[in-house]
Amino acid sequence: MKTDRINKVLLALDYNPTAQKVAEQGYALAKTLGAEVILLHVLTDPTYYTSTEYSPIMGFEGYMNIGQIQLGTVESLKLASQHFLDKTKLHLQDDKIQTIVSVGNIAETILNIAKEFHVDIVVMGSHSRKWLENIVIGSVAEEVLRQSRIPLFIIPTKKRS
Repeated sequence: MKTDRINKVLLALDYNPTAQKVAEQGYALAKTLGAEVILLHVLTDPTYYTSTEYSPIMGFEGYMNIGQIQLGTVESLKLASQHFLDKTKLHLQDDKIQTIVSVGNIAETILNIAKEFHVDIVVMGSHSRKWLENIVIGSVAEEVLRQSRIPLFIIPTKKRS
């Protein structure tokens, strides 16, 4: 029986402190498989980035004080997001990691990037913040799962009480 080799792993990261868990576990999976790693952050809702609910972000302490960057324009959000991915890459200690910042619907963009870059598996987290999400795995993760033609590795990130 022939099995397909996994050559590229896409880590879809959001601006949540749980991104560290997703990045570290996804990276470990990729390295175990001997695969390339692509970090992706999708910009979608500018208000998401001005919330202090998500501070501090992995390797991005002080992101609200990032100098001249104003978190109100798409260009400045792209710069801040690239900074976030660069810090994540530094945290994972791998210069070969590719980073992508894209704008659009999160699930749709993840799927498009996966197809464009010939990704073999997508790694993402599922927050499950609401009672209804205990039944499903989370709106973005569920949408990607429903539409994906490639395997997903979904990391539960909700803290258990």
